[in-house]
Amino acid sequence: MTKVHESALTIGSGEDLLSVYEWNTHRAKHFFCSRCGIYTFHRKRAAPDHFGVNVFCLEDFDPASVPLRATEGIGMSVVDPNARAQWPGPREAG
Repeated sequence: MTKVHESALTIGSGEDLLSVYEWNTHRAKHFFCSRCGIYTFHRKRAAPDHFGVNVFCLEDFDPASVPLRATEGIGMSVVDPNARAQWPGPREAG
């Protein structure tokens, strides 16, 4: 995944094939291909003006050209200790 500002994400084709998953506040939106199920991108809860993009879904894109971090879901926290004050979202565990 890599983070991009919403103004930098353009869906060239297939938008009609995306399914969206939302829960809780419906602020975060997770998009999947409705045909194959791959997790393509998400609108970030903590930074709603940004998307997290699965770079392996991008055609002719070299993932080594951008900083990446592995996402391991089971150990992820919903709390961001470095969240900016202007970003809505959880501020403490619980």
